[in-house]
Amino acid sequence: MNTKTNRGTMNPFPERFLWGGAVAANQCEGAAREDGKGLSTADALTGGVFGEPQIPPRGFYLKKEAIDFYHRYREDVALFREMGFRVLRISIAWARIFPKGDETEPNEAGLAFYDRLIDELLESGIQPLVTLSHYEMPLHLAEAYGGWADRRLIEYFLRYADTVMRRYKGKVRYWLTFNEINMILHAPFNGGGIRGTAEETDKNVLYQAIHHQLVASAAVTALGHEIDPENQIGCMIAGSPIYPLTCSPDDMIEAMQKDRQSLFFGDVHARGTYPAYMKRYFEENGITVKFEEEDEQILKNTVDFISFSYYMSYCATADEKKNVQSRGNIMSAVKNPYLKESEWGWQIDPKGLRYILNQLYDRYQLPLFIVENGLGANDILTEDGKGGLTVEDDYRIDYMREHLLQAAEAVRDGVEVLGYTAWGCIDLVSNTSNQMSKRYGMIYVDRNDDGSGTFERYRKKSFYWYRDVIHTNGESLTEETAASK
Repeated sequence: MNTKTNRGTMNPFPERFLWGGAVAANQCEGAAREDGKGLSTADALTGGVFGEPQIPPRGFYLKKEAIDFYHRYREDVALFREMGFRVLRISIAWARIFPKGDETEPNEAGLAFYDRLIDELLESGIQPLVTLSHYEMPLHLAEAYGGWADRRLIEYFLRYADTVMRRYKGKVRYWLTFNEINMILHAPFNGGGIRGTAEETDKNVLYQAIHHQLVASAAVTALGHEIDPENQIGCMIAGSPIYPLTCSPDDMIEAMQKDRQSLFFGDVHARGTYPAYMKRYFEENGITVKFEEEDEQILKNTVDFISFSYYMSYCATADEKKNVQSRGNIMSAVKNPYLKESEWGWQIDPKGLRYILNQLYDRYQLPLFIVENGLGANDILTEDGKGGLTVEDDYRIDYMREHLLQAAEAVRDGVEVLGYTAWGCIDLVSNTSNQMSKRYGMIYVDRNDDGSGTFERYRKKSFYWYRDVIHTNGESLTEETAASK
């Protein structure tokens, strides 16, 4: 058994591997009230997911205009085509289609925008991978219903999904239901339209909301297959493998328990039933989740593939004295003393990507899709020596190379990986901190945290590097490694 990293020249990526990038409507589109769009929960989080929601949203906030993708998408799609993208992960803003969420008729202007965007992608040879709910829902549903704690949202979400799946039948093959569905545990308003922090929220309310989302996701999976049997429908979880801090048996059990908090969501989506360990957790914590008569049957509509984000791993320990927390992508956990950190304190662990790919594939035996991975950094725009501007982001190149090499190792391990969409392939507004200065993209957008800037786009050094990776179907990764020895 090979436990080391094999950086030979054999390229393991399949010929039809889906290389591309990922964005989210609320972080890139802007046009927050244009063409009939309603306010969303993302509009209310003007200070990022850890801020107090502003209802109604007040004053200036970056997402109101974001990077103006709503008006500049053709320019951006042309850049994605230049990079060689085979897929672009986008999301549809639910409040563009149903401004309040509970209407019976959709907003045609909102549908028409996604008509134009999806057609532009297809004409550019780029497949759309569409997320139905990416950290936003109509704000009205949060205010009037208390978010996903109310079962009526299943009906409204199904109506929305039915509308867009029929509209884009034959154009969109890959669908995701909820983005990082497990993050509702750590940011209830961001993930489910429920006011209050995770610590303040009654666990009965929280897990009832989770149940409603799981039922909705399964129902949409069935609906999507009914509308078009060619549809491939996946779930999406925030992937953060948990290592025991030490080899103490207590730490091993703690890591297992922490890991299951996220794996629970994958288990239901892939296996169609609640696992026994969650039933024990509910019993021991006095949590009652109400099932309607049809729910068990609905949950049996399992997904075609598992998608996930990967930014960092965590550790777990039963020793309270060693429980030093590290802030990451919404959640926090124990720091790993063997890892370096990004500027924002996120620990960098490329081998964790190989680990979680193997973990999920061993568990579910379903195709996997890495739909978010990237490095947030404070990029500096400089002269490129040719009369233009660029960013010398070798740190991003190093980050992506090391992670992709580990993805290659997982493919060699026998894991079926559908594709890789780099998060924030173009700079956009950060979800956690509501900043532009925390940049992920391979395309620089001239916009600042105070809202100033021209919105001009500039190719970073990583733009050309990733273009070569895609053009060679990953072969350049091993060539670079061999050349550096």
